Amino acid sequence: MSKADRTKQYIIEKTACIFNAKGYAGTSINDLIEATGLTKGSIYGNFENKDQVALAAFDYNFERLVSYIRGIMDTRNSSIEKLLVYPETYRNFLTNSILITGCPITNTSTEADDTHPLLKAKVENAYNFWEETLINHINNGIENGEIIADINKQEFVSVFMSIIQGGILQAKVTNKMNSLNSAMSYLEQYILSVKK
Repeated sequence: MSKADRTKQYIIEKTACIFNAKGYAGTSINDLIEATGLTKGSIYGNFENKDQVALAAFDYNFERLVSYIRGIMDTRNSSIEKLLVYPETYRNFLTNSILITGCPITNTSTEADDTHPLLKAKVENAYNFWEETLINHINNGIENGEIIADINKQEFVSVFMSIIQGGILQAKVTNKMNSLNSAMSYLEQYILSVKK
């Protein structure tokens, strides 16, 4: 990795949690300078503009989340157990170093849906990836005789994702974990309801 690549990676890693916590509009160049200890010229010598830093930061945050969940799933045997990793992970998001500033998908989608087309496209791709991943787990579960064959996959996945996103949003706005815990308990029962 070249020095320029290392510097870019350093900027991404140091600013990713700030973009996730404050959003694109709430993150200033001074935040980036303070987080990295670099000058404005050094940051913009590596990135064309703040947009490019924000896009790279979203990719970094999302990849960290995917790797974290995948790592836990790799320790589970059945498709049902793999699906249960989601409520387990999100139930504890305030104590999880990757999610402590919130879910990058939820945070970015609530800000970028009408204001930032490039970030919106990143979030849309993340949702599509998440949906495909869940459907793959369902297909594997059906194939292995763990999940009922007549499941409406699209409906299940849509409700699954909405429970997580809604639970996180409600908890963040109200600062009450009870709502999130209730949502994750419901999600666990929802997952178990398709078990064969």
